[in-house]
Amino acid sequence: MNKTEKREVDLYYYEHALEKEGLTYIGGVDEVGRGPLIGPVVTACCVLPTNFECPGLTDSKKLSEKKRNQYYEYIKEHAVAYGIGQCSPEEIDQYNIYEASRIAMIRAIEEVRKQVPLEHVLVDAMPLDLDIPTTSIIKGDAKSISIAAASVLAKVTRDQMMYELDEKYPQYGFGKHKGYPTKAHIEAIHKYGLIDGYRKTYGPVKEVKNENF
Repeated sequence: MNKTEKREVDLYYYEHALEKEGLTYIGGVDEVGRGPLIGPVVTACCVLPTNFECPGLTDSKKLSEKKRNQYYEYIKEHAVAYGIGQCSPEEIDQYNIYEASRIAMIRAIEEVRKQVPLEHVLVDAMPLDLDIPTTSIIKGDAKSISIAAASVLAKVTRDQMMYELDEKYPQYGFGKHKGYPTKAHIEAIHKYGLIDGYRKTYGPVKEVKNENF
């Protein structure tokens, strides 16, 4: 192989390996929203059918918004089961974002376990303490089809929340920055103050003085 060539990743490698062991209900788990200043961290757990095919599906961050939305509908239609988990801004402030992400992942997993007897969990980077086997995969959303599907479900779900917030508070620009600490967003919170849902423990938020917060 030429040194400049990139080896294609087999997104089905982990799922197929577990299927060969006789497993059927394999859940991929991912989160989105660690960095934003406002809103919950959102996670998803997704179980796909053994014959699932979705060309082009990969880490949601690498997809255009149009593609993400298309995959979102396709995944929901074809998934064996899926669940969404969240941790609120208050919980993030209470526990820290790492622990809140872990809790939200477990909540998504529990939603799936209400639907199917989950046998194994593939999770993007985060080690989880569950009563079923788990495999933590670094950059799993680009290496596992189930985690990639979960990343799309989580990303689109959270983006929809930001669009709803944008309709209510258009001056903050949530529809553009999705709550991340862009220059425009930080300028907006200094100009207009803080609304409900900001993460109080995040640096740029702590800098803003607001008597109603």
